[in-house]
Amino acid sequence: MIKSELIKKSPLRILEKSIQGGLKKGEIGVLASRKGVGKTACLVHIAIDKLFQGKCVIHVSYSSKVDYIIDWYEDIFKEIAKKQNLEPFLQTHDEIIKNRVIMNFNQQGTRTEQILKSIEAMIKKGDFAADAVIVDGFDFNQSSPEDLKQFKDFAEKTGVEIWFSASLKTEKLIFDEKGVPQELLDYQKTIDVLLSLKYEVPYVWLNVVKNRDRPVSEKPALRLDPSTFLMA
Repeated sequence: MIKSELIKKSPLRILEKSIQGGLKKGEIGVLASRKGVGKTACLVHIAIDKLFQGKCVIHVSYSSKVDYIIDWYEDIFKEIAKKQNLEPFLQTHDEIIKNRVIMNFNQQGTRTEQILKSIEAMIKKGDFAADAVIVDGFDFNQSSPEDLKQFKDFAEKTGVEIWFSASLKTEKLIFDEKGVPQELLDYQKTIDVLLSLKYEVPYVWLNVVKNRDRPVSEKPALRLDPSTFLMA
């Protein structure tokens, strides 16, 4: 299968339809769930889909190690290639992976301004014309709405879309009447698209919680295979 067919048939097109064509330039998307449900894997799947489209992706990690992120990229690419009979495998892998950069930061020791300056330097001085930024491991409980607003301003200034993962840590999850987790209530004005992941045997379900100012469906947008976290 050639890349154009793979892009066209990707289940992510279903998600895009549910949020008016997907996340736009200058917008913030957040994928929220309890720890271990599959946020990183889903973000990597989104990133790989963009790489298949010839877009450039910066993956920002707040984890102390990035080995597992590289492993996720490799594993998900192999799963997609296997399921879709993607040929030639190695040539396609080498073509898309050159458009990905992984940057690693310590959230506790680095201010948001410094992080954004580093990303901007990669885009401008590093001559890496990023279309999307993936921010994984960002701790919303250790930040403020102003931090997210800075990312939003950066997205608008540079013309990138930014996806975050949000790990919900409270023992008992509390949601408002629209389904927004209590931990993200102070951030919701800056979030354009909010998705949630929930595990219900035998699948992980992806739901649209917020779609700008539009009403959202109560039905899940997609179901994921819990063994690979690819769209089922």
